[in-house]
Amino acid sequence: MAEALASYLPQSLAPLAYVAIGLLQCGLLLLVPFIGAMFFVWIERKVSARIQDRLGPTRCGGKYGWLQLLADGLKLITKEDLRPADADAVLFRLAPYVSFCASFAALLALPFSSGWVAQQMDVGVFFILAVLGLEVFGVILAGYASASKWSLFGAMREAAQVVSYEVPLGMCVVVPVLITGQMDLVKIADIQQGFFTNWLVFHDPFTFITFWVYFTCATASVNRAPFDLAEAESELVAGFHTEYSGFRWLAFYMAEYGSMFIVSGLAAILFFGGWNGPIPIADLLGLTTDNGPVLAWIGNLLGLFNFIFKCVAGVTFMIWVRWTLPRLRIDQVMQVCLKYCTPIAAVMFLGATLWTFYLPGGVGLRAMPYAERYLKFYDAAPPAAPATNVAQTSAEATQISAVVRSTAEGE
Repeated sequence: MAEALASYLPQSLAPLAYVAIGLLQCGLLLLVPFIGAMFFVWIERKVSARIQDRLGPTRCGGKYGWLQLLADGLKLITKEDLRPADADAVLFRLAPYVSFCASFAALLALPFSSGWVAQQMDVGVFFILAVLGLEVFGVILAGYASASKWSLFGAMREAAQVVSYEVPLGMCVVVPVLITGQMDLVKIADIQQGFFTNWLVFHDPFTFITFWVYFTCATASVNRAPFDLAEAESELVAGFHTEYSGFRWLAFYMAEYGSMFIVSGLAAILFFGGWNGPIPIADLLGLTTDNGPVLAWIGNLLGLFNFIFKCVAGVTFMIWVRWTLPRLRIDQVMQVCLKYCTPIAAVMFLGATLWTFYLPGGVGLRAMPYAERYLKFYDAAPPAAPATNVAQTSAEATQISAVVRSTAEGE
């Protein structure tokens, strides 16, 4: 898009096109945590009210309670920004934005439809996991800088929990990477194009179980119940953000809901076909690049709706789990990780490896092996090796010999 815009401008103003498109992409990505946080807070109010029979969120705030979102936003923005007297002023102010930036930066490599990604990377999976792991630094900074033992305890619990669950989470992510042979999220989703039987969650029994292990570890990594020990209000008040208020407190929650959206989107791409629906409607209607850029754009828009629906379904499922299951103790949280999630993830990885070796097409006997799908979409015609011209090579060798001989005779 930047190249197309630059072509209409004078050469001296062409760099401005890249700057404008970059700012536009940043603005669109910022809408995800801002609007997503408001929308998911509204869903959480509604779901929790239905599950726990709370009458307030089901009746107040205008039609469907949409005014409650504005009331919450105005309250948080206008609330007084407090800071403990003994707190480290710089780190205390910096911590919420470190957490938010880690969650926001992960959106750079998350594709929303085929080719609709801010920065397509060959190592997109690795980049998202690495950047999401940086969110814990903001939590530790908040706990340390608050000069409160409650905040420090909550931060240490969060750090231990996130670091422990990174191991089984990474092993679960490796399984789809192993099957597809790709770390590029766009290619992994495009390979699953077609009917829902091509989704990796249905590739074999091991990937099906791997998804549930991934979901458990992802719930723990974003600090959601039953793994929300960092915010155990009965013993730690509010955990690492006890001393925060106003917009800085809101930044922590935007980072949390942004991380929930990202891990749900990652699950949709790795296991549920990404932006591909259960039925390939775009292909059946001819909304592909073969029929022109306009129809291809409409097909990508349809894929965007599919992807957003899957992400919202994942976040709603996390909310449902939070308001259904009781909170675990710290020893139970670590026990679930070390005794159950890590061994199960290792066994699933081994099983998926053997299954892919002997049955690369997955469970469906008519399914196309994923390696062939990769060739179909991206490397259908590998570049041919340059032909060797024997006569030309002999002529060049003769010329070189003549030059060497004449040089020797001259000496």
